[in-house]
Amino acid sequence: MKKFGSLFLATAILAGITLAPAVSFAADGGEYDTNGVITFTPNNGTTDPVDPVDPTNPVKPVDPTDPSGPKPGTTGPLSIDYASSLDFGSQKITSKDEIYKAKAQKYLDKDNVEQTGPNFVQVTDNRGTEKGWTLQMKQNSQFTTADADELTGAEITFKNGNVVTASDSEKPTGQATIVADPSGDLKNVMSAKDGQGAGTYLLDWGTDAATAAESIELSVPGSTTKYAKKYSTTFTWVLSDTPGN
Repeated sequence: MKKFGSLFLATAILAGITLAPAVSFAADGGEYDTNGVITFTPNNGTTDPVDPVDPTNPVKPVDPTDPSGPKPGTTGPLSIDYASSLDFGSQKITSKDEIYKAKAQKYLDKDNVEQTGPNFVQVTDNRGTEKGWTLQMKQNSQFTTADADELTGAEITFKNGNVVTASDSEKPTGQATIVADPSGDLKNVMSAKDGQGAGTYLLDWGTDAATAAESIELSVPGSTTKYAKKYSTTFTWVLSDTPGN
């Protein structure tokens, strides 16, 4: 009986220890809240060109008309970062109507490897307002030689225009087709409405090297007199803070 009583008492004590409620202790020093803040301001610097196929990567475009180029883009916060120059190659003189294609854009990628992709124009809006903008382009004159011989009737058409971006802001509208006017009339290229276009945007002509080589055309009438000389023209790209419609 004595042994039985001792076993019962030990069991009862063990059960009491096991069933005892846990005790919660509050921190003696209390609680204290702090804040985190960040302020963004407009970026007045220049923005480097990016890959026309993968706009998350920076590139160094090759200017086919200027071995020392391209020239830097305009300063921010609303800027034209780059626009391709066009090379239609060396062509044989003919008396037939002809269409010549601009060569695709060459550029050095982030690993300094030469790539080929669409010709493009790039715009950046770092104002931090999402108030919209408008990009236009004009051809300043007809193709001429250094001796002022004019390539009468020649016309450039930009085709397969598509907007490319890595930004989460709503995309601006890009013109799918643009026919340049050698008399200098401004042509709409890309425009962002209020609430659109914050960040960097490219209007590519084509989607890759193959389509790029078919996307910008120079048509020349067969009746036009052609001299065995180099012909050239220039373009001006105009960016304003006027929102698109």
